[in-house]
Amino acid sequence: MFRFLHAADIHLDSPLRGLESYEDAPVEEIRNATRRAFDNLIELAIQEAVDFLLIVGDLFDGDWKDFNSGLFFIGHMGRLNKAGIPVYIVTGNHDAASQITNVMSLPENVTLFSAKKPSTVCLEKLGVLIHGQSYPSRALMENIASHYPQNDPNYFNIGLLHTALNGREGHEPYAPCSLDDLHSKGYDYWALGHIHKREEVSRDPWIVFPGNIQGRHIRETGVKGATMVTVEDGLVREVTHRELDVVRWILRRIDLSSCETIEAVHEMVRSAIENAEMEAEGKTLALRLSLEGDCPVHAQIVEHRTQLAEEIRGWVAGLGNTWLEKVDFRTRRKARLEDMVGEDTPLSGLLQSIQNLQLDANTLLELVPELTALKNKLPPELLLNEDFILGNNPEKLELIRLEAQDLLIEKLIRHGESE
Repeated sequence: MFRFLHAADIHLDSPLRGLESYEDAPVEEIRNATRRAFDNLIELAIQEAVDFLLIVGDLFDGDWKDFNSGLFFIGHMGRLNKAGIPVYIVTGNHDAASQITNVMSLPENVTLFSAKKPSTVCLEKLGVLIHGQSYPSRALMENIASHYPQNDPNYFNIGLLHTALNGREGHEPYAPCSLDDLHSKGYDYWALGHIHKREEVSRDPWIVFPGNIQGRHIRETGVKGATMVTVEDGLVREVTHRELDVVRWILRRIDLSSCETIEAVHEMVRSAIENAEMEAEGKTLALRLSLEGDCPVHAQIVEHRTQLAEEIRGWVAGLGNTWLEKVDFRTRRKARLEDMVGEDTPLSGLLQSIQNLQLDANTLLELVPELTALKNKLPPELLLNEDFILGNNPEKLELIRLEAQDLLIEKLIRHGESE
């Protein structure tokens, strides 16, 4: 019997640009999170006395700004060397820009697979063959898996491959290949990397993305870590996910469609925050809230969203170990406008014109100085970057258009009700 640890997409010292723009962000804690998660990976390998560690690409996040990232990595490999744990690495698209092979000598327990072609390492005592190839360049569009050698039935065969397979949302389609390509090699376990969400693609044979070991932003939510694999009598007996992250990113969607009062909204939001904190399991929590649904108090939320966002920020700050990354306001009015103001009235015609309002970058520029008044009404988190208002990003412009529509419509409805 033997055990090995499969990790990928560590992105050591990822710069995480833009964090300074966020209010009250624990910048240094988040920036150091990849190192602390890597500490946890090494501790786990040593404590569990694994037979070897696999790192399947994107160990680093690109070229180093100095040698500290490399020295940090080398020091941890030295710890594994003293514990008698070998490490096998293939580089990925981000590693292709790093200096790992150019300026630093790797400890004797570390094997870095060649980028020229697939190669094989034999662990004779364990009866294991490890096959792999590193990235020769950042944008590898070749199906390198097709060149991997066939399995040797006298050994337990492992393939290391940094790939998007046949494509995964949010990831570049590097080293593309199909499941048939992998199955055809006859390997017992495919250790994949590149996709940051854990996925057991197949169990016969085992084909696994372990995900990254530490979430770095709100698109990398939930538990992060590595995969522990136990092999006995030439068969995979157990595959388990082991948590390693130190900062837990959580997106909590809150359906406010049942809230008849603002007080009910407060209660539901507070409950969601408490549940998210429990889900973080004592780790630092980076939380985004998305307030959604056809809400009876949509108009009040629209009018007082800045105040509500600050109240929520205050509740979260009181928890001590939680940071509110953002509040998204995505509620909608519960009643149809036609039911509220009639279908053939002067007000309904004006509201219809507002709904049809289109705002592009040029239109926004022409609205100055009205633009200033609009900006004062928008949520603070939308104004972190001045380019948001004047940029030409379609998604951002669409969000501004919807914000402007909602504000104008609610103001007109309230004005009509008061007359």
